[in-house]
Amino acid sequence: MGRDFHVADVLTLGNAASGAGSVFAAMAYLESGTRGLFYLAALLCPVALVFDALDGRVARFRHEHSLLGRELDSLADVISFGVAPAALAFAAGMQTALDIAVLLYFVACGVSRLARFNVTAESLSAGGDKVKYFEGTPIPSSVLLAIMLAVAIATGRQGDTLWLGVVHLGPVGFHPLVVLFAISGSLMVSKTLHIPKI
Repeated sequence: MGRDFHVADVLTLGNAASGAGSVFAAMAYLESGTRGLFYLAALLCPVALVFDALDGRVARFRHEHSLLGRELDSLADVISFGVAPAALAFAAGMQTALDIAVLLYFVACGVSRLARFNVTAESLSAGGDKVKYFEGTPIPSSVLLAIMLAVAIATGRQGDTLWLGVVHLGPVGFHPLVVLFAISGSLMVSKTLHIPKI
């Protein structure tokens, strides 16, 4: 297996490791309540984004495109920009049944968006090496959600004191802030939204 890896693939694994580290740090924050762990979890999402940007540039520079690399990139992105931001939201206090349903929807949208990209990448690249535009927002846009949550925690807002508070619909509560995750997920799977790839 190791013989099939290129330099760009190692960077992609750095993306995946950053995302997994973010999830672990979010879990450690839940156990200890140490804010520094939440900040670390949030910081690892932009770190993953740096790896994600570098792996593509290195692959193009070294002419090392491969199907393995594309699949690795998508799997790493699911962890770093799908599961990790959802774990941060849960750690910040979005833990009601409705919150969790929205966070699961967000992750499912991210997975669906990446699968669709892999299937349509050839046609979207119009015969070239690079895709010209994204259908729907790219999944790394969720880094903005991670940063937002870090700011919330830094200002002492978590749990029921998160921005916009918590709303109770009978016995079920939810945090209106979680709607941003629903919007983000929906934009990712949009087929009408075309975003030029830089």
